[in-house]
Amino acid sequence: MTEQKPTGRPSTYTQEIADEICAGLAEGKSLRTVCKAEHLPALRTIFNWLSTKEDFLHQYTRAKEESADALTDEMLDIADDGSNDWMANNSDEEGKLNYQINGEHIQRSRLRIETRKWVSSKLKPKKYGDKITTEHAGSLGLTDMSEETLDAKLAELLRLTSE
Repeated sequence: MTEQKPTGRPSTYTQEIADEICAGLAEGKSLRTVCKAEHLPALRTIFNWLSTKEDFLHQYTRAKEESADALTDEMLDIADDGSNDWMANNSDEEGKLNYQINGEHIQRSRLRIETRKWVSSKLKPKKYGDKITTEHAGSLGLTDMSEETLDAKLAELLRLTSE
């Protein structure tokens, strides 16, 4: 009798598979893209591992955070690549080619950068997120009040909010 090999994608967790998945994520690839490889498990299996394997969840989370840096590198590459910003147009009477700006390519590059910027800000908000500053000016004057005065003001506030 011949031994049958399992068919389909692997569903057994191994550290090697986890390392490969997380390496792809850290490079800035999406989980969907990483899982397209036939030798890797399906998305459903990985989501199951995330809910049942705490070590994998930590490794996955770290890889996703690292992917923000990879996406930032990609943004620089996209911004610096002007190879398709101009396209040849018909030649003039002298046979010289005319060039015109390729607005569609430039807009697509802008969209690619903005998408990566948004994703990076969500994956690593302290590093790539919007900086929000809060200023405090003035004092509520509560520190100079006696306990009786503070209790009276609190009672008044409660009375006003219950009306």
